[in-house]
Amino acid sequence: MPDAQAATPLEPEPVASLHDPRALQILSTEHWSLLSARSLAYNEAFTRGGMVLAFVSMSFVALALVAQALPLDRDFLLVAAVVLAFDLVVGLTTYGRIIGTNYEDYRAVYGMARIRHGYGEIAPVVLPYFTTSIHDDLAGVMVSYGSPPTSGPGVLIYQLTTSAGMISLIVSMIGGVLALFVTLILGASVPVAVGVAAVAAIGVFVALAAMTVRFYRGVQADLQVLFPTPRDGGGQAPDPRS
Repeated sequence: MPDAQAATPLEPEPVASLHDPRALQILSTEHWSLLSARSLAYNEAFTRGGMVLAFVSMSFVALALVAQALPLDRDFLLVAAVVLAFDLVVGLTTYGRIIGTNYEDYRAVYGMARIRHGYGEIAPVVLPYFTTSIHDDLAGVMVSYGSPPTSGPGVLIYQLTTSAGMISLIVSMIGGVLALFVTLILGASVPVAVGVAAVAAIGVFVALAAMTVRFYRGVQADLQVLFPTPRDGGGQAPDPRS
């Protein structure tokens, strides 16, 4: 009678090296999964940004129609304040979600940098042909975004050109106009209302910027760096793609 153990099919050995062909297949599958996740994050951010712009545009069209039926007095200011309050809520929630999608995109790029490092270990000959980083720290990941500034005044200028920065500006201006109308409803003069509106707009913008910086610092600290960008003797980081 044949040995039952001998009839059992042999189980494959676990992958113990990146040079195992199965390791490359696993890395490639994960790479494509992250690419899909990044595409979904981009699409959601652009869709949500377009939705809030359409919502704000339609609300101002509605206010223009109401202004033809109501005199420009306290009643109109009350209607405008309610509409702008809705706009502000929609803008704030949209901004929060866009920040979330930006983080999801960053996580995908962070993961792909690690996988690219694995490709380099499997086939070092391909490293000179990579145009993005093989390091998963902040400097390495930001190469995939064109290496924008991560410190100094250049950060503010760069952030204002992003979708999140644009939404934050719009939300800040909506907050300022809402403060203007509320101040006028309370009986303040126009110059005082304009001053309050300016302070409110700046305050909303600064608050959003501070919360965003705090959020990204927190999530960056939670991300484990396995392949940091090497430093030269002077403490400077060379090109993270190398």
